[in-house]
Parts: sequence; C-alpha cells; structure tokens
Amino acid sequence: MRKIFTVLLAASILGMPLAAAAQVKPAPAGKQTVVQKEVVKKKVVIRKGGWVKGRRLSVSDRRRATEIDYRVYQLSTPPRGYHWVRLKNNFLLVGITSGLISKVHEAR
Repeated sequence: MRKIFTVLLAASILGMPLAAAAQVKPAPAGKQTVVQKEVVKKKVVIRKGGWVKGRRLSVSDRRRATEIDYRVYQLSTPPRGYHWVRLKNNFLLVGITSGLISKVHEAR
C-alpha cells in the first residue's frame, strides 16, 4: 500500500509541470500578443530646509544665508576653511569653498 501511494505521489509531483505547460496556448502565427503592464508613477518630494551633515548648500541657499559671529551664539570655533551661517532657524557650519555642511545646530 505504501509503495503504491509513494508511486502515485511521485507521479503527481512530476506530472504537475507537464500539465501546466499543456494548458498554455501558443499565440497564432500571424498575430502579435499585446501585454499590458501597469505603470506606477512615483511622486518625488523635495524638502527645502532639511539640513543634513554632508549635504551641499545650493547657490540660492548661500545667497540667503547670513554669516554670523559664532561667539555671540556660543558656537564652537570653526576650523580653517569653514564659517558659521544662519538660515531661517538653523546654524550651519559650512565649508567656504565647497559649501559642504559639517555641523547643524537648531536655534532656540
């Protein structure tokens, strides 16, 4: 009984791909098949003002930024080649030539 059951089980497992392949009908020779694909468009949202270390300031942001005296706001001394600027409610330590943001402090 066990041998018959295992033979039937093996035959059904091996026969499954053949049965699935037999159900697929090939397209007629003279006609082309049209496959419709669903196109998903993603919306890209760009947030201004989300200052992150390593990001560059754009040219327009550099124009809006005001250079500040770091001593007045009790900020650390900037290393050579950097300066503190204020944009809206944030203090940014920015590279003078590259525009790279090194530190971000939020004003209170």
